[in-house]
Amino acid sequence: MAIHRRARLVLGLASALALLGALVPLNSQAADPDAAALALLRQDQAKHFSLLGLDRWETLGYRGQGIKIAVLDTGFRGYREQQGKTLPAKVETRCFRNDGNFEAKNSQHGLLCAEVLHTLAPQADLLLATWEPDSSESFLDGVRWAKQAGARIISCSIIMPSWSDGNGGGEFHKKLRRILAGHDPSDLSFSARGMKRGIADEPAGSGHTLFFACAGNTALRHWTGSFQAGADGFHEWERGQTANSVKPWGRERVSVELYGSTNTRYEITVRDERGQEVSRSRPFPYTSSSIAARFIPLPQSTYYAQVRRLQGQPGNFHLVVLGGTLGTVTSRGSVACPADGPEVIAVGAMTPQGRRLEYSACGLDLQMLKPDFVAPVPFPITLRSQSFTGTSAAAPQAAALAAVLWSHHPNWTAEEIHEALIKSSRDVGSPGPDCETGHGMIALPEAP
Repeated sequence: MAIHRRARLVLGLASALALLGALVPLNSQAADPDAAALALLRQDQAKHFSLLGLDRWETLGYRGQGIKIAVLDTGFRGYREQQGKTLPAKVETRCFRNDGNFEAKNSQHGLLCAEVLHTLAPQADLLLATWEPDSSESFLDGVRWAKQAGARIISCSIIMPSWSDGNGGGEFHKKLRRILAGHDPSDLSFSARGMKRGIADEPAGSGHTLFFACAGNTALRHWTGSFQAGADGFHEWERGQTANSVKPWGRERVSVELYGSTNTRYEITVRDERGQEVSRSRPFPYTSSSIAARFIPLPQSTYYAQVRRLQGQPGNFHLVVLGGTLGTVTSRGSVACPADGPEVIAVGAMTPQGRRLEYSACGLDLQMLKPDFVAPVPFPITLRSQSFTGTSAAAPQAAALAAVLWSHHPNWTAEEIHEALIKSSRDVGSPGPDCETGHGMIALPEAP
């Protein structure tokens, strides 16, 4: 189905409404560049509303009222100044960092996600939570808090690949499934009756909370496959190639991470262009099998990652680069934790014309469809001059549409909301569900 067919029909009306709804008169825009820029932004947002099928729902008054959405992120610097602007006038916050500093990281990434939510579902309540870096347990504490605070929807656009085995398994996902399904022993509402149920493979929506997460911008910096030793003992990424190039994006820390379901022990070595070792892997904090080699890069330098087996039988593994790109990649299986779990709704990124963006992570096979949906990016925002893009901007769009749908059907279960979104999604890419775009572009039903 052509996803923009309906958008074309309403585009003229949407643009006109956007102009009429601008915050300043049209005749003053020539003398006020800021007002003109804001009017153009409102037009772009109106187009985006139409693309998502949101315009009619908003006109009828369904704007997420009565729904709490929790944003889990690591960057909320300056959130107080945004209350009543890009955020609701009142937000609830909670910090699970060891230092107790909610705004410790100099980043507004979480605020960008929150603005998307507030733009699309302006009457939903927002909860903001951050956690201790590298600590899966403090992240899970944030999920517990969100549920106990009444959040029916959780949105997360931060990836933590090494917390998983790359296939939605491992201790982290087991614990997350229990929390979302309401079978968490740490929750006062936990019951022995709930423990008797088999929840190992419970899908998203089987509890009272929907968890949306970005699929990850990892398709071009990820590799997965079986370990194959070359002549020098290091893994061959391709025949005869035992070094995989790593190109940092800037001067911030680069992390080369290996994870998988096997008990085999591996080691990562990172070398510079002269062959000098710059980093050797260590066990990843709070996990039993993942490892990471981290380093601060020099400007405009290329590095090379090598993997060797230390103990155990060769098996499949994943390797991903955070803070840079990888030379030899496999896009399949690149959906990153937490989005790789069956209890989480993974959202990838596509262009407004319906093409998956090449960096948007892909799944392994149709047995566990990932990503679940895609959403159009970039998303026009006011917090900064550049539009918000990537799968980070995709996940909160899906979460916001779920909130709008739930505001119309407050008695529906999470599973019913999830199923309705699957039915109303618009097929893109290859016909039918696929491992690049899932069920298709997230969108609301034609009529409330």
